[in-house]
Amino acid sequence: MPPYPAPPGPPGWGGWGGWTPPPRPGVIPLAPLRLGDILGGAFSTIGRHWKQLLGMALAAYGMALVAIAAAIAIAYLALADRLDRTLDSDVAPGWDSVAPLVFSFGAVYLFGLFTMLAANALIYASCPVVLQDAVLGHRSTFGAVWRHSVRRVRSVLGTVLLTALIVAVPLLLLGVAFIASVITLITMSMNAGGYGWLILLGFLGALATGPLAVWLWVKFCLAPAAAVIEGQGPVAALSRSSQLVRGDWWRIFGISLLAYAMAGVASYLIQLPLSFLNILGPSFTDDASSGGAALTIVITSLVFGLFAVLVGQVLTAAFPQLVVSLLYIDQRIRKENLGPALAQAASPPPAAY
Repeated sequence: MPPYPAPPGPPGWGGWGGWTPPPRPGVIPLAPLRLGDILGGAFSTIGRHWKQLLGMALAAYGMALVAIAAAIAIAYLALADRLDRTLDSDVAPGWDSVAPLVFSFGAVYLFGLFTMLAANALIYASCPVVLQDAVLGHRSTFGAVWRHSVRRVRSVLGTVLLTALIVAVPLLLLGVAFIASVITLITMSMNAGGYGWLILLGFLGALATGPLAVWLWVKFCLAPAAAVIEGQGPVAALSRSSQLVRGDWWRIFGISLLAYAMAGVASYLIQLPLSFLNILGPSFTDDASSGGAALTIVITSLVFGLFAVLVGQVLTAAFPQLVVSLLYIDQRIRKENLGPALAQAASPPPAAY
């Protein structure tokens, strides 16, 4: 009597006499992924390719900080005289004096916001690039990751901007409610009119648009990976993400939320020791015997603080995006039987005779 048949494997895999485990050339098995496979694959990718990921973060955020600092310096040099006159004036400055300052530094703020979005887009583009090699078990270099990421950063930035516009609606309404609350508290003692209707409008608007924004954000969360791996444009990548998420929204939402929560906790734990250093820094500075020693302590504290912020930013930006990119690969394995194609791409080329 023949033995009982083994349980069937995932689509595209089988073997003589029953089920055989799927190949695993890299950080994940080339089969439908479980939660442990996805999280383990993200951690393994960081462990194997941390130099490339950290190098991309240093390059992206370093260039962003230099650009923002240059914009602030240019704005300050251009308006230094006007700013000094405004601050030194004994009378309240009029709108004609304040308007150039408000518009100039508002433009600097918007420039900084866009610059940080571009830096995040470069990180988002690098994660699928690194993950492609990690899944196939191939080695990667910083130069190759940089070149491929830069080529696709415009498309990824487009998907990030379009998704940010969706999420910005409830955040903007919450901001309106918060500002109206602050103005109401300030003017309460002056018997001025309140802004209760604006507060109510902001909170109710945020409650009404928040769930829709979350639903659309999850629906389009796979777009950066599609833009990089498939070479899609921003709109096509959003459509592709919507197609892959369809039918698995809750699963993708839960795993993505867990990834962001884990990254946030890890970032906080990394930056926590530096927070104690910043608290103890002034006391050390007060006891310093010379100004040079005090300056050294302050600079060292700032350097370690910036390093902790950078590492935390890498975790909060890279780890969730690696998880989301693995969800993209998982959805393609489940819906398009991508596993055999990945196994073929991972296998070494035949030897020449």
